[in-house]
Amino acid sequence: MSSQLAGRRVLVTRATHQAGKLSEGLRAHGAVPVEVPVLEIQPPASYDPLDRSLRQLHAYDWLILTSANAVNAIAERARILGVPLMHREFHVAAVGHATAEATRHIGINVTLVPEHYVAESLLKTLSNRLSGRRVLLARAAVARDVIPDALRTSGATVNVVDAYRNVVPAAAPEQLRKALDEGIEAATFTSSSSVAHLAEAAKTARIPFPFIRIPAVSIGPVTSQTLRDFQWPVAIEASPSDIPGLIAAVVRLFQPSMSS
Repeated sequence: MSSQLAGRRVLVTRATHQAGKLSEGLRAHGAVPVEVPVLEIQPPASYDPLDRSLRQLHAYDWLILTSANAVNAIAERARILGVPLMHREFHVAAVGHATAEATRHIGINVTLVPEHYVAESLLKTLSNRLSGRRVLLARAAVARDVIPDALRTSGATVNVVDAYRNVVPAAAPEQLRKALDEGIEAATFTSSSSVAHLAEAAKTARIPFPFIRIPAVSIGPVTSQTLRDFQWPVAIEASPSDIPGLIAAVVRLFQPSMSS
């Protein structure tokens, strides 16, 4: 157990169904994870674009998956439609270990996982493989346009479909108010959406954002940039950009050399 984290109250902003690994890891180091889920997974406005793409999977050279949520949505729609996903001819790129693991769990082989668990690393890995290729990108609605724009620049024909939506849970503003009242010593962020949604929950609760004197711990460079866009300095960034890396970053944050 890390004595630096003993009793430290750390904000966890992940969706309820995904918070366990981060909270358990923090708890194993003696911290007190304070869960305020600011992300809730809901169906897209329409499944029609995703369904059409799943029925035409044979037409794509690459399937790109950027989250386990996208994988789960695809698996569920494929099951409902009766579309087999196993033993297909397309290549699959998965951003992050969790996404790759979820993809393999539904029986799809993963062609590549980028060296770093961020979208830009995926683009760097794929850039010389895409000229003239047809790519299906399944992701959250209103996600950043970095990936499709860069794929098209590399010469790919890209079809972007919404697999799910991320919304702010109705309970988040009051949960956030209570958490801040009881005290928070650090806040963790696993995506740009977690930053934007926490800001929205704070606005609804009429809480000034960003939070004064609460260090922000980011999972990676894209999330860090979003924090800076919201005028919240990044105290420390995870490396590698995954949940174990994020937990290690929290531990480093409270080491005497950093917290003094």
